[in-house]
Amino acid sequence: MEHREENERLFSENDDEREDTRRYSPFCDPSHLFHRIIVLLCMCFLGFGSYFCYDNPAALQKQTIQDMGLNTSKFMQLYAWYSWPNVVLCFLGGFLLDRVFGIRWGTIIFSLFVCVGQVIFALGALVDHFWLMNVGRFVFGIGGESLAVAQNTYAVNWFKGKELNLVFGLQLSMARVGSTVNMNVMGKVYDSMKDVLGQAGHYTLGSALMIAACTCVFSLLCALALAYFDKRAERILHKEQGRTGEVIKLKDVKDFPLQLWLIFIICVGYYVAIFPFIGLAQVFFIEKFNFTPAEARLINSIVYIISAPASPLLGFTVDKTGKNIIWVLCAVVTTLIAHMMLAFTFWNPWFAMVLLGVSYSLLACALWPMVAFVVPEHQLGTAYGFMQSIQNLGLALISMAAGSILDSKGYLFLEVFFCACVCLALIAVIMLYFVDFLRGGELNLSASARARLQKATAPESEVVQRVKVRQRFQEEVPRLKPMSSFDLRNRYLSRLGAQLPEHYSVHLSSLSYRSLLR
Repeated sequence: MEHREENERLFSENDDEREDTRRYSPFCDPSHLFHRIIVLLCMCFLGFGSYFCYDNPAALQKQTIQDMGLNTSKFMQLYAWYSWPNVVLCFLGGFLLDRVFGIRWGTIIFSLFVCVGQVIFALGALVDHFWLMNVGRFVFGIGGESLAVAQNTYAVNWFKGKELNLVFGLQLSMARVGSTVNMNVMGKVYDSMKDVLGQAGHYTLGSALMIAACTCVFSLLCALALAYFDKRAERILHKEQGRTGEVIKLKDVKDFPLQLWLIFIICVGYYVAIFPFIGLAQVFFIEKFNFTPAEARLINSIVYIISAPASPLLGFTVDKTGKNIIWVLCAVVTTLIAHMMLAFTFWNPWFAMVLLGVSYSLLACALWPMVAFVVPEHQLGTAYGFMQSIQNLGLALISMAAGSILDSKGYLFLEVFFCACVCLALIAVIMLYFVDFLRGGELNLSASARARLQKATAPESEVVQRVKVRQRFQEEVPRLKPMSSFDLRNRYLSRLGAQLPEHYSVHLSSLSYRSLLR
């Protein structure tokens, strides 16, 4: 009777839930596709302001150096100060979202950090205090990386299965759109403010950066909207608040295999030759190739332009073919060729930058998933956190080093330095190939071979689990049926320990089984 009442209560709750959702239009029903598309738009634009403003210094490199009276070394500190807080926050971001703030308040707080950081950055330019601009970039960095974690958590909470891959691809594409728009718009915004104010200078720079802060305000409004939608869905659908699922245990670092440390080296060696280069490339194209500022901004953004559509396509290709190490090797070699073309030739740089954009997208699709192949699931949070932490540490140090090299030696030596960083990544890829080969070659398996291996080692498929649950349910169905007086009497006597007549022996096994179930 108790089980029957419990099932009736569950069924009635499901009926009430369906009745609740029927009262709303498709745009207001949290379970309907139209409503989730609205939520998806908010998710995509949640990080737009952060990615737009991250490369504000690159888009205004020449103006920032001239108006603030900087050398290149000081200019690159704007990128270093963004990376410093994320050396630590890569480990703490998920913990803060799960255990301290919650996903809704955490997203709002990190969006506020991004917004306030950009405003402080702009104020530093307005009052002509470069140290205040560095403070702004530091505050901006506190929110930037953790906001991306919150964005992914919302995606996992609202979308499942095959939808999730599409959602992650759209979020990545929107991030690249933000970076591309920044590269091509901020120069025009600066020129417009110069026309309004009648002169160039730190006040013009600060005004342009303050206008850029409007994108961060828009992202903050998206964070507030997402919090409202998620709270409303929790009330209507009785769903739980999303969690990152990250488990960070620093003691796991000592158990990391050699393959993972080589992946870390590849990550650092590769990305320090990409992001600092983009931060300094605009003036490089103007000085070496005699590009106009508008042409230089456009070619500098080509990496992001290509990455927006190429990342989902290349990710699909890597998923279907496997052979991750080979793809990473292709990406690193292509990047090295692109940097050597930019350093030692005067060929049109469009071809080199297109190669750089394709290889940048390919490496991201092939490198990051390899972490999941070399560490157990309970160590994934620590592995990815450590990887991001080392990446940000490398970016902070190399950004300052790149600025010093450019001030003292020029762009040729800077490009040679970037080539050396990519060569370090290339050596690590070759070592990874041989180490993986000696240890079984799982990282470089084809997609079909990896699927067979996972199927052989998987405990149970989802289909098998469903069959077992259905069989268990069918076995427990008799418990829901009313018992006859004969059955009740025999059960009562068996529990008292009374000896039943011999002709009742056929019921003894079922009686003992049912008593165990109760």
